[in-house]
Amino acid sequence: MTRVFIHGNPETAAIWGPLLDALRDRGESALECVSPPGFGAPRPDGFDGGPSAYLDWLSGELEALDGPIDVVGHDWGAGHVYGLLARRPDLVRSWAADCAGLVHPDYVWHDMAQAWQTPEVGEQVIEAMEGVAPEERVQRFVELGMTRAVATEVVTDTDPSMGSCILDLYRGAAQPMMAELGRSLVETGVPPGLVLDATDDAYSQPALGREMAERLGAATFTMAGEGHWWMCSVHDAAADALVEFWAALG
Repeated sequence: MTRVFIHGNPETAAIWGPLLDALRDRGESALECVSPPGFGAPRPDGFDGGPSAYLDWLSGELEALDGPIDVVGHDWGAGHVYGLLARRPDLVRSWAADCAGLVHPDYVWHDMAQAWQTPEVGEQVIEAMEGVAPEERVQRFVELGMTRAVATEVVTDTDPSMGSCILDLYRGAAQPMMAELGRSLVETGVPPGLVLDATDDAYSQPALGREMAERLGAATFTMAGEGHWWMCSVHDAAADALVEFWAALG
């Protein structure tokens, strides 16, 4: 089995480091991280930057790997996983993802996302973000839940095209796009899944995510009191949950 990990915004694959180490300690070896354009990888010329373009990108990445494939998504990486389940469920054996509230019909984008989605305002916010000194960015990530080592690597590996990709991605995902995606997933059904429920995630409305887990027939791994970067803070428990989930699939 190949386990594929997809991160989100404003991140790089460095966020997975503690979890991948924990999984290797448990005997997992076929672990692959893929970096979405703009988020740890350069934005290709002509890349549209909307959700559909990222689904094309992810489909291509998975088609190039040996299967069966189990995908794990975080933040917008989870959003890409949900989109993949609607368009190309044949590419995966199973999925595990947080932020399931993103595809609940009642989900409302958080304040920063709404700023990015607003013409002119979004450009100003991105300009301000890009003007922050690297050490200040590292400290902010640490305050939000990353380890300093992970935060330092994320800041070091950030691609200059991230800002433009943030604007294009979030504007393409303005509601009702995500709500419609969630309804499609419920109507058509999805492969076996595990919702990774960090109950104090400030960005994903976790209670809505738990409702979506039920609607999708997915199992739930609850991380009580944990925030957005649970893979840094409870990597051992998360690794145990993933190994158990994959083992139950046979």
